[in-house]
Amino acid sequence: VQLNKALDDMSASLFTLKEGMSYTTELPSKGLSQAKVMEKIKEYDTLNEVKWDKGLVSGAVYWGDESLTNLLVKVYGDFAWSNPLHPDIFPGVRKMEAEVVRMACTLFHGGPNSCGTVTSGGTESILMACKAYRDIAHERGVKHPEILAPVSVHAAFDKAAHYFGMKLVHIPLDKKTMKVDVKAMRRAISKNTAMLVCSAPQFPHGIIDPIEEVAKLAVRYNIPMHVDACLGGFLIVFMAKAGYPLAPFDFRVKGVTSISADTHKYGYAPKGSSVILYSDKKYRQYQYFVAADWQGGIYASPSIAGSRPGGIIAACWATMMYMGENGYVDATKKIVSTIKGVFVFGDPEVSVVAIGSDDFDIFRLSNALTSKGWNLNTLQYPSSIHICCTVLHTQPGVADHFIRDVKEQVAIIMKNPKEKTTGMGAIYGMAQAIPDRSLVTEISRGFLDCLYSTEVTKSKISHMNGNGKAH
Repeated sequence: VQLNKALDDMSASLFTLKEGMSYTTELPSKGLSQAKVMEKIKEYDTLNEVKWDKGLVSGAVYWGDESLTNLLVKVYGDFAWSNPLHPDIFPGVRKMEAEVVRMACTLFHGGPNSCGTVTSGGTESILMACKAYRDIAHERGVKHPEILAPVSVHAAFDKAAHYFGMKLVHIPLDKKTMKVDVKAMRRAISKNTAMLVCSAPQFPHGIIDPIEEVAKLAVRYNIPMHVDACLGGFLIVFMAKAGYPLAPFDFRVKGVTSISADTHKYGYAPKGSSVILYSDKKYRQYQYFVAADWQGGIYASPSIAGSRPGGIIAACWATMMYMGENGYVDATKKIVSTIKGVFVFGDPEVSVVAIGSDDFDIFRLSNALTSKGWNLNTLQYPSSIHICCTVLHTQPGVADHFIRDVKEQVAIIMKNPKEKTTGMGAIYGMAQAIPDRSLVTEISRGFLDCLYSTEVTKSKISHMNGNGKAH
């Protein structure tokens, strides 16, 4: 009951319109002029109160450069009506997609047979890899294919298992390093194992799993291995040249058969673009879908979608050409050097740091930083918060501002460390403590319903700081 009430309050807080605003629920009887449409767009834009452009948000927006933004607007406009489903009509988009994939394969040290496709995002890239390996497992007679992945792996693997009738076997982490326990993964391998998974890095703590060690298992047992580099892929490929060398994580490692990497994160392309890459074309063919006997003709698509936005592909290509290797290396230097100043779980090597506490409820610190204008990610098992550093955080003074606010709020909290969390922080704490996870699932579905609501709600709460006082 308490959690339901808290979620009701959260919905009211998140989805409250400004005074005088209402929802549009019917088409206008007469179309609006361009000027009127833009006037309304500006009105909607006033709802954005989080100052992401000032570097106060964890992840979400990875680049705010005005010149790149202007370029992307122009490129998308030129290709707004294009669709790679029709390569004969839009050959330029086909060429750009092929080049995006090839450039990515080169960055991840793929050989001449390496290949891939552009997808709509990291989740689809992961779904496609899992679908391919499920079909390969089915071909060799496995009826119940299993994905072996660290417990820290992205939830898209849970989604893939749910969608494709697979079983996700979560492998525990080393409690000190937060990396996957390789011995535990070896013990979990069975005749049903369809794929092994590592993250580079994983989302919760920013840790890179022991890819070379797990790859040895993949080779030994002849199992495909996927490296999920959706979050940091377009950082880690430039880290050596930026002065931060890493252990091999890509197709240089024997046994790695696929990699997912998001061009719309540290590739700085607009949202809606990612790549799934394979070491060999023999894997990619299992990703494809073909309906040979449809009355509408032979239907073939490389990924989940049929029609796809050519404008996004064109903008992704334009971003990569605009940035160039030197631009990516420079951005990587700035980001990794910025993140080195924050205390963390494990030993993160890339751009994400997670913060926890044994002395007080860490969600109190989350509340406190929210009251200061920060927007961080809250994590569970163990309770922690993290910041995903982007180019926006490398702006002068942002990192110092963050560290100063953390120290200041921790000092306030430590005056009364046992005080209970209030506001949004209480929601995360309660949700984590509920033993029946089906209740959390049910409430989360209710939250998703709220995203599509057109009922006007009145604000009930604001975030609370670590001292329990509303701001």
